[in-house]
Formats: sequence, C-alpha cells, structure tokens
Amino acid sequence: MATGGLSESLAGTPVRRGRQTWTSATILVVALCVAIISTPTEWRRLIENELHATAAGLLKHKASQQVHIVEIDANSIAEVGRWPWPRQHYARLIEQLDDAGARSIVFDIDFSSHQSLQGDTALAEAIETAEAMVVLPTFSQTATEHSDRRLDALPIPMLRDVSNLASASVLPDADARVREMPYGTVTDGIPRPSLSAQISGVSGSAHSRFPIDFSIDPASIPRHSFISVERGEFDRSEVAGRDILIGATAIELGDRYGVPVYGVIPGVTIQALAAETLIGGGLATLGPVPVLLLALLLGFLLIRSRTYSQVLVRAGLYLAVILGLKLFAYFTAATLADIVPGAIALIIAATAQAIRIAKWQLDEKALFDEETGFPNASAFGMREPAEGTLTVVAFVKEFDTIQAVIGNDGVGQFVKRLVDRIRSVHHIDAIYRTDARMVAWSHEADFHSLNEAFAEMAAALNRSLEVGSLRIDAEVAFGVASGNNLPAASRAASLAAKEGKLWHAHEEAESVIMEQRVSLMGELDEAIADRQLQVVYQPKLRLATERIESVEALIRWDHPVRGHLRPDSFIPLAEETNRIDRLTLFVLEQTISDLSDWSRRGIVISAAINISANLITTESFVSAAISIVEDSGVPRDHLIFEVTESATMKDPDLAVRNLARFRELGVLISMDDYGTGQSTLSYLQKLPLSELKIDRAFVQNVHTDRSDAIMVRSTIQLAHSLGLRVVCEGIEDEACLDFLRQEGCDYAQGYFISRPLSASDLEAKLQPSDSLLMAS
Repeated sequence: MATGGLSESLAGTPVRRGRQTWTSATILVVALCVAIISTPTEWRRLIENELHATAAGLLKHKASQQVHIVEIDANSIAEVGRWPWPRQHYARLIEQLDDAGARSIVFDIDFSSHQSLQGDTALAEAIETAEAMVVLPTFSQTATEHSDRRLDALPIPMLRDVSNLASASVLPDADARVREMPYGTVTDGIPRPSLSAQISGVSGSAHSRFPIDFSIDPASIPRHSFISVERGEFDRSEVAGRDILIGATAIELGDRYGVPVYGVIPGVTIQALAAETLIGGGLATLGPVPVLLLALLLGFLLIRSRTYSQVLVRAGLYLAVILGLKLFAYFTAATLADIVPGAIALIIAATAQAIRIAKWQLDEKALFDEETGFPNASAFGMREPAEGTLTVVAFVKEFDTIQAVIGNDGVGQFVKRLVDRIRSVHHIDAIYRTDARMVAWSHEADFHSLNEAFAEMAAALNRSLEVGSLRIDAEVAFGVASGNNLPAASRAASLAAKEGKLWHAHEEAESVIMEQRVSLMGELDEAIADRQLQVVYQPKLRLATERIESVEALIRWDHPVRGHLRPDSFIPLAEETNRIDRLTLFVLEQTISDLSDWSRRGIVISAAINISANLITTESFVSAAISIVEDSGVPRDHLIFEVTESATMKDPDLAVRNLARFRELGVLISMDDYGTGQSTLSYLQKLPLSELKIDRAFVQNVHTDRSDAIMVRSTIQLAHSLGLRVVCEGIEDEACLDFLRQEGCDYAQGYFISRPLSASDLEAKLQPSDSLLMAS
C-alpha cells in the first residue's frame, strides 16, 4: 500500500489522547540528534549546495569591474594560428597592459616548461621591466589518477626569478563542481596565496577555503580579447588601475569546470569570480545550530498535530519558514546558512508524528506474505544489514502465464518450490517475498561468489517444479544492489529479465563489484606467487570396494583480511583475467607433491585436477602441464584431468589433439558436469576419455525424481558400453548412495561421503591398507 494512500485514507481522524508528554520530547531529541549526526553526509551536503545555488541564482548582481579578463578566445587562437604560443606574445601583452597602467597582471597559464630561448628571454625581460605586479601561476596535481603523490608545477627559473608566484589550483567537489577556492596552497614546500587572494590582498592559511559568491554574474566581468590587447586595439583607460587576469576561454583548450548556477565555465572565469568574492568582503557561513534551535521550537508545534492533514500542512509551512530564513540571510547579510539539518529534524519529527498516528489507527503493519508465509518487503526494509551487504532479487519471468496455469491457489506452493530449488544450490538464511513475482535476500560475502551461484540456480531451475499435479518450468533473472536498496535490486532484476540476461547489477553495486574485482585479482597474484593458497581434497568412494581410492583436488584461499573465500568467488575472475593457467599449474604441482608424499607412506590413491575450458586449447598451458607431469615421478595414471563438455566445443579438433597428448603420457581424462552440455555419442567416441562425471543437478534427487533417475541410469549404461567408468557427484544422503550402488555406478562423491580435507587430514583418514590403486 502506498504511503500517500494510507495518509489520505486516515486524514481527518483524531489522534488518540492521553499519551505521555515525554514521548513528544523524545521525538524532538531524536530528530535533532539524527539531523546533527547526519549533517556531514555527502547527499545532505549536496542538498545544501543546491539550495545555496538557488539563492545565488535569485540574487544575481554585477561584478565590481575591478577585475578584468583577457581571454585567449577562439579568435585569438585563429589569429596566432598555433598552440602553444611563442612567449613573445605574452611579453607584448604585458608591455601593452603595463603601458595602460594596469595594477596587476595575473596569468592563469602554465609556464612550467621551456620553449625557445628567445621567447623565454623576451617574457622574462617584459616581466622584469613592468611597473605593474606580474603574477605567474603554480599548480599542484596528482601524479596519476589513483595516486596520493602530488607533483608541483612552477614557472621555469628564468621566469619565477622575476615574478610573483601564486597558486592557480582549482579544487572541484566530489560531483566535479567547483564551489570553493583556497586562500592558498603549498607548492615546492612554500605556502603561496591563490590567484584570487593575491589579486584581492586577502590573506588566509594555506589549504583553507572560502565559498565563491555565484550571485556575481560572470557576464558582467569586463573581458578583452588577447589578440586585440596584444595589438593595442583596446581602450587603455578601462584597464588603468585594474587587476587583469589572463587565461583560456576557447573551448578547444579545455580549461573548463562545472559550477553551480552557470554550468560549465572557463577556469579563468572561476578565478575572477573568486577574486570578486574576496574584493566584495566574501561570504559568511552560519552553521546548523541556530536553525536547529528554531526547528526545535517549530517541532514542538508540529508534534501537537492531531491529524495527518495537520502534520502535512504544518510541516510544509515550517519548512517554508526555514527556507525563507536561508534566503533572508543571503539577501541581507551575504551569509550562507546551513538549513538542511534543521529541515531534516522537522521532516523526522513530522514522520515520527505520522507514524504515531498510524500506530493509533492500525494494530500493526503486516510483515509476512499471506500466500507463502515468507517475510515481505516491509520486513526486508526493517533489517539492519552489515556493512558491505548486497541485496539480491530473483524475478520470475512469465509469472502471469504461470499464475494462469496453476491458479491463484497454487501460487504460494509454486513460490515455495522455487525457493527450495534456489536454496538447494546456494545457502540463504532468510528469503523475502517482496513482490508477487519477486523474492529477495541479503548477501554478506563478496559479490564474486554470487556470479557462479546465479548460474547454478538457473541450472537447477532447468528441471520442472512440481505444483500439485502439474510440472511447471520456471525461469528467473537476478538483480543486485548495494546495501539495503531493494527498489534498486528489483529494477535491476526487471531489467535483466527484459534484456534476456541472467543477472544485472545496479550502478552503485557495479562500482562496488568493480572495486572488489580489481582488488581481489591483485591479491590473487600475490597469493599465487607466495604460495598462500591451499589445495584440499574431496574423497571419491569406489562403490565396488567401499574404499576411498581417488580424490578431487580443490583450491582454497584463506584471505588474511577477507577471511575464507569460496572458490567460485575468485576462480571465475581468474578465468576472465587470464590468471587461471597459473592457478591451475599451482594446483597441479601441489597435487603431485602430495601424491608423492602419500606414495612414500604406502598410501596409493589417484587425484583429479580441474582444467578450465580456456586452457585445453592454450598451447602454453598444455606444454607447461606436460613438462610438470613428465618431471613428477608419480605414476601417470594416478593423475586425472577433469574437463567440462564446453571445454571441447570451442575448437574440437585442437581439444581432442591436446587431450590425446595428455592421454599418451598416461594421464586419465574425465568429462566433468556431464549432462549439462550438448555432447553426442559420436562426439564422445572421439575423445580420449577414461571417465564420465555426472553433474550434481541430476544426482542429488535421483532417488526421488523419476526423470533424473532415467537420465543417470542411461548415462551409466552408456558410459560402461564405451568402456568408461562413472563418477556421480552431489551425494548428500544414504538413499541416493543406495540407488547409485544398485545402478552400477563406479565412484560416488559428495558431502555425505566426506567434505574436502587438507592433505594431512586425508592422510590421517586413510591407512596404507585402506587405499588401492584406482583401476584404469
């Protein structure tokens, strides 16, 4: 139910009386505290800035005419014909302005590099002989985009020895708009005034800032074309006794910044506005406390409201009073008053009072979905997620069609079946039904683990859901957003469904994801180089002997800061960023080392290593793997390379040749995740396989799902007819294992048998007499 509709439906209803007066005081105290605490946040500062800009736009006035701009405009660029200009042009400009009686000549142009000796000398002589004060700029900038190291740019020694130096640094806010300028900065270890402070004669500490008065109309600042001044084609009386700023205004020179009120303007214009601000006495600032005290007084009146309409009218009136105070302070006292905390306090007080009225009229707001019993969107919004939490939404495609087939009475059961299937492949503590066609949950780990989980969930839903006597095919799309932002995640899921994508991330979440990806991959490089990763082994039970005769090597990463990272949080990224070859070779080397240690202790066992799809047709990897195996000293048939169906589909001929090279060494080849790809019988016969490994999606419910049972039974028969053994993964209970025994499956793997173990734990679990060489 929309809050607007709720407010309207209860408008005019009297508030229940007899409440404790301290409740009202608590509302005000909480409102004021929240407003004070929340004041520094960026979005509140953004609102304050926009209010400042609105006030400035209403109070436009002309500049003092003390500062003039000599602009390097498009006409000057066209006349001179090239850029950068020979410095004789600047020398002639100084001579013209000095002869006209300019008080100061201030450049916003970089002179930090040499040009010709003749040009540099001419400019230095013009500066030295000028009666007017000549100011050249210094700059400070970061060494690279993401570096904290700063580089200072000063005029060349020939020029700075004869001139005054001032800082021309412009400091945009986070939204790329310039609102303040520094009184000065430190360059080359020396505090220097800013250009505006130098012109106005106003001093201040280095790095402290002052707000620019954007009520000054930049169009009213006198301007002169550079080329006209250089040629003497200007009214000399206009610049006599004035401060002259020289800088670029031509668009092609790119020295432009965004500012409030006026959009994007040249940097020299910003310097002129800053100088005009200081010449005019500057802008005072009024902190939030006075307005907060006024909000306290108005808040007492607000929380005496008895109906929703009274809350709405009074809140609007009191917010208008605060806004009027801001405009009055700006118009009459050139003061920027911070009103957002006070406005927030009033809004919070109004909201709290409206909630009190709602509680008096409604027993409670339902927090659970009636059809499923799952908590709903309201419950989701009441959570307090941990820092870094992501919101995930699953959007059911073609929901209206499904609803028409199963009827309204079957929708609840359908959603429950859907959630059960999702949970079967991804652990989720709490799932919320946030919309008729959406369910949501929180993800507190890194995003990377979700990428693989989405694919697993989609694969799990390839099998129909049983709703009553019907079998329903369901397809979902996923959305991801940062924090507790359910609307953003819902929009992202809807967009993914519309575009036919598996998942989509909201912009804010994409930024988080990108940071995590870049950071994690750099850390993975270090982990591989320093051998910080761990190889663990998941046992495979040979059903004919009831012994552990093989294992699957798996990579684990206990990150010193992030903690335990799931393989699916970094392996897909390693594949995307071409690091999977180093990772796989690391696993291969460690597995061979452990096989050798076990062999010396009388434990004979084979081990399987997963080979990524991209690596089968990569010659550098194949050659490196062959070299490692040849130098290993372990029996070759103790090694099994597991590849997926898709790995052999991109370039079948090259894949077959490379797999044959491994097979000729004696290494066994297993096709992993069989059943999820498009392999045909003739294609299987071409591959040098020793084993088929049936995907867990078909195995874990094989004893209860008839279609899964048929698929697994037929695959076992097919494999045996081709002389291949069969491994089934995903066994999680005794009934499933009994079914596989009856059907003649060769090896079983899953948590019911054993979770992955470290090399030492596995060795302790196996005695020399308990392990046998795996039959080839």
